[in-house]
Amino acid sequence: MSPAISVLLALALGLAAWLAARARAWTMRKNLRASGRDLASLPNYHAWYAALWTAVPATVFATAWAALSPRLVAARALADPAAAALPGFGFQRDAIVAEAQAIASGQAGVAFNSLATGLVAPFREAMQFYGLIGIALTLVLALAGGTYALVSQSATLNARTRVEQALMMGLLAASLIAILTTFGILASLAFETMRFFQIVSPVDFLFGTNWTPDPMSGVSQGLKTNYGAVPLFWGTVYVGAIIAMIVAIPLGLMSAIFLTQYASQQVRSMMKPVLEILAGVPTVVYGYFAALTVAPAVRDLGHAVGIASASSESALAAGLVMGVMIIPLVSSMADDSIAAVPQAMRDGSLAMGATKSETIRKVLLPAALPGIVAGVMLAVSRAIGETMIVVMAAGAIARLTANPFQSITTVTYQIVAMLTGEGSFDHPATLSAFALGFVLFLVTLTLNFIALRVVKRFREAYE
Repeated sequence: MSPAISVLLALALGLAAWLAARARAWTMRKNLRASGRDLASLPNYHAWYAALWTAVPATVFATAWAALSPRLVAARALADPAAAALPGFGFQRDAIVAEAQAIASGQAGVAFNSLATGLVAPFREAMQFYGLIGIALTLVLALAGGTYALVSQSATLNARTRVEQALMMGLLAASLIAILTTFGILASLAFETMRFFQIVSPVDFLFGTNWTPDPMSGVSQGLKTNYGAVPLFWGTVYVGAIIAMIVAIPLGLMSAIFLTQYASQQVRSMMKPVLEILAGVPTVVYGYFAALTVAPAVRDLGHAVGIASASSESALAAGLVMGVMIIPLVSSMADDSIAAVPQAMRDGSLAMGATKSETIRKVLLPAALPGIVAGVMLAVSRAIGETMIVVMAAGAIARLTANPFQSITTVTYQIVAMLTGEGSFDHPATLSAFALGFVLFLVTLTLNFIALRVVKRFREAYE
């Protein structure tokens, strides 16, 4: 039985408890008002108090049971005599069990392995057994919580305070999800990175210039020294922080100046949404555009100016498209920062005889500089973490070159390459992806921290 049934049952009982507690609270309120008194909380708070006690514990249990029950189902099914013919261990055994489980749950119709056919009935029986147990325990918890809430309901019950406390706990839990997720990502990356550094020296990885990993070879062949990531770091910086920023900063800043200072309200209302549409385009679309349109044009341009090494996959093609992609981020931050400068500063500059362009250059931009710098730093962190564009347009060759017409690789490209192969997760080539991800995580975190510090340090408070 689906775990969703237990959750829906808990929510239905919560609704029933809400209606029952609200009706009871209105009755108590009517009787108390006849004697000149009133409830400590409104009837709606009594209703939500009962609903929370009924639905929340039962829903939490149903969710936990949905995560735990598959293991119990598998253990019960594999204890059946029909599982005795299965292989002892390995991929074949896991495939047979997964196939039988999929058929029993209705996700597949026909078994391709005869051994899986014999396990379908035990799996189906185990699913029904533990599904009934989950529903029964969910009912017990919901009824127990609802009964407690209704029994404790009285004229002096401060239901409002308790409901607000429960909501505060829910908001606190929701706010902690992002923090715990960040720590979880950092911990998983750090663990795998330490495994990688037990095989490959951190000095060789961070300062080496030779990146030629072979996921299918053994470490004993001496290839563990070929993990110098400097070419990857250079490619990431060259494409994401140099070429892309050369495109994004001028265009984004000039578009923000035009929209805030020169465009009429009608033009701004049309142009700003059109500009921000770029932020909603999937990166894979940008990748197609870079690979099919920009990259051939860049290659032909290189050949036209006499650069014979111009490639169909190049740093310039990826950087140009990446710069276009992050224009909305730079423009939006600059737009908000310029618009936040008080009108009195503009009027004062114009009253002193400055032209509009002088006011923009000498008053507005210096005043809005913290927000502009923060936007640029956030755009850089977004660009160096981009994957699809560099995978489809930059190339796979790790080289230290400043020629924008040559192919170049980045950290994100190599992460994809190392994790999508057939190598073992114990091989340094696979583990290197986690080390690269850890370095990229630290770099983007540092850039975000710098952006926040710049805003806090140089932000002007205007009245």
